[in-house]
Amino acid sequence: MDDRIRVSDADRDRVTARLRDHFAEGRLTQDELDERISAALNAKTFGDLRPVMADLPEPAPAPLRTGRNPQWGGPPWVVLRRGPRILPLVLIALLVAGLASGGGGWVLFAFFRLLLVFWLVTFAVGIFAAGRFRRRLRRGWYPGHPRQWWI
Repeated sequence: MDDRIRVSDADRDRVTARLRDHFAEGRLTQDELDERISAALNAKTFGDLRPVMADLPEPAPAPLRTGRNPQWGGPPWVVLRRGPRILPLVLIALLVAGLASGGGGWVLFAFFRLLLVFWLVTFAVGIFAAGRFRRRLRRGWYPGHPRQWWI
């Protein structure tokens, strides 16, 4: 930037705010701060402001952001999927296989029976795990978790 360009009040305020930050961090004494603030407020061009900040470090630049989208902050057990779902494709394939062959209805029935057993076992394991977790909460096993009156 050209040192002959005149500064605005906002430029002076920005420099004085940075001087106060440097004073708060211990880089300047009270006398130096007063001297530099009066020089900054009396500055008419950027050339007048440069010596005021010459021996002080610049603020650390902010890290560059990548072009990626921010990550979803939802619950950790929810996973966003991309691409086709596999279960509807399997169900459609079984339905087509059952309708295409004369005896395929038994295959479809066996698949749904197997699926029902899987769901029932998953439900029973979930109930057992929830009860065990609740008992551990009551005993204060979960570190950092405050005891609640309804437990």
